[in-house]
Amino acid sequence: MSGVTRERLSAGIRSWLAIVATVALASPAGRAASPTEGQPAALGEASVTDFQVRVEGVQHPGRQGLDVLTVEEVMDRFGVPGMSVAVIRDFEVHWARGYGIADVVTGARVDEETLFQAASISKPVTAMAALVAVEDGRFSLDDDINAILTSWQLPGNGFTATRPVTPRLLFSHTAGLGDGHGFPGYEPGAPRPTPVQILRGDAPSNVGPVTMVRTPLTAMQYSGGGTTIMQLALTDVYGEPFPEIMRRSVLEPAGMSRSTFLQPLPPRLEENAARGHRGDGQPMGDARWHVYSAQAAAGLWTTARDLARFAIEVQRSARGDPERVLTAASAAAMLSPVGVGPFAVGFQVERMGEGWYFSHSGGNWGFVCYLIAHQVKGYGLAVMTNSSGGGPVTQEVLERVQRAYGWDALDKPVLR
Repeated sequence: MSGVTRERLSAGIRSWLAIVATVALASPAGRAASPTEGQPAALGEASVTDFQVRVEGVQHPGRQGLDVLTVEEVMDRFGVPGMSVAVIRDFEVHWARGYGIADVVTGARVDEETLFQAASISKPVTAMAALVAVEDGRFSLDDDINAILTSWQLPGNGFTATRPVTPRLLFSHTAGLGDGHGFPGYEPGAPRPTPVQILRGDAPSNVGPVTMVRTPLTAMQYSGGGTTIMQLALTDVYGEPFPEIMRRSVLEPAGMSRSTFLQPLPPRLEENAARGHRGDGQPMGDARWHVYSAQAAAGLWTTARDLARFAIEVQRSARGDPERVLTAASAAAMLSPVGVGPFAVGFQVERMGEGWYFSHSGGNWGFVCYLIAHQVKGYGLAVMTNSSGGGPVTQEVLERVQRAYGWDALDKPVLR
């Protein structure tokens, strides 16, 4: 053996021994660390409780930051009194649970049945109803919206000469609207506008009009006004109140038994509904929540379990399961970006790690929530909070669920 070869081999052995020593020192009592220490031994062997403990507790191994806190301590850190979580595994709700306080004034606690405002997650739910209408033959995703509407017409402002505004573009925020809404809602006792008043910007609407500012499919600009146009389109074609259309076409068929688009919330449901809170955990105001005339864009009351059921309905429809709300072709429209921006019909679609996911976030007056699910692997997560500070908490819960369940969002490409 040459001197150079012997020296390289010796250096390699020293490097290997250094790695072994480092691992041993990082392990309790000098024991070599298991690759899955602090994790369920195997996904198939872990119980529901194992997964809950892994998500809710201090994280092992810790990566600094919020890993040193329990989930409820994370909630305290960001001023979130209450939260509801539902985890999807194998195209089913694996578990759902409530945490903390629903209303800091009354002290009522969150349970699995507590209602939260879904805010903008109302939009993809409305998109599913529109696709049901497409399957009913009421209109197509690529029809001119002004050929569908009967109670109001969208002014083209010179931007629709070569391409019309369509339901597909309205739901993907590529129609050329410039409103950027965002609906603040109204005090429960205040006058509320009709959808047409919202679109025109007429009193008592508290937002400006919904208008065209560019040619359709030029760029993506998030537009709550676009979904409000679709709310009006659905009521025009069916001749029914919007909450009834949603109950019949989506909520009941998808098993969302604790969900409603009724605004204001019926008294029978108020008792177990969360209050909206500021980012410091205090009440937003004297009102428990705001009321929304833009029901399609912001008006859904629901639970984390029901949001998970909605995501599962999309997953099962997309893979062609029988007796679903949508056909596989219709579900594909919810999962296929239109070509400009990341949105499909209702959902944002993105690659995370080695997986493709559909998702939507939401933020109303005192509420923040998040829904995400894998396109083909049958897992996902719904998180609902009753605080404007809920964003970091939903992100932390997502990261913990990803690690505990081994989502491919954490995977790297396979080596060639």
